[in-house]
Amino acid sequence: MPRNFNVGALRSRIPKLRAGLMRGPKALVRAVLGVLVAANLAATLMVFKPLGGSPQDLRQQLAALRGQIRQRQAGLAALRTVSSKVEKGRAEGDAFLKNYFLDERAASSSMLEALTKAAQDSKMKAKEHTFAAEPIEGSADLGMLTVNGNYEGTFADLMEFIQRLDRSRRLVVIESLQAQPQQTAGTLNVNMKLNLFVREVKSE
Repeated sequence: MPRNFNVGALRSRIPKLRAGLMRGPKALVRAVLGVLVAANLAATLMVFKPLGGSPQDLRQQLAALRGQIRQRQAGLAALRTVSSKVEKGRAEGDAFLKNYFLDERAASSSMLEALTKAAQDSKMKAKEHTFAAEPIEGSADLGMLTVNGNYEGTFADLMEFIQRLDRSRRLVVIESLQAQPQQTAGTLNVNMKLNLFVREVKSE
């Protein structure tokens, strides 16, 4: 046994060692108890105030979200209805222009041919015609074609001619009409000013 080994000194340190060991478990117990208390507090808060709110709060939030969804669905349906009407209006407008407006490049020749044929079918005698085109204000591709035409025929022939113009598949507006009797009985010298509408057909 070494000389510096002292049994008495070792015995005197035993109480101190025991005290140290006792202090260690107590601190550990305190820490564990603190953790348990914190966990209990968290569990209590979760019961009384769960994440996201209470069941009643969640039901209210769900009802509000459903209301917003219904509003947005109604708005979307309204937009679809408006869009459908716009598309329908655009298609009808294009069809109207195609059916009643003349192609600007061939307006004069095609209208002269139509007027001459209508006059012949009405037994009117077609004479000279003049044409003048001008753009329609506010439109980039629409214009108005003014036709001054002179005809000769009876009153009955003139009425038939006007009816044929009225039934024309093109949009024809009679702006003015002047009729003067000639020396030949029952014969009228007629001057008509007509307005037609033309569209610019863009080359593809």
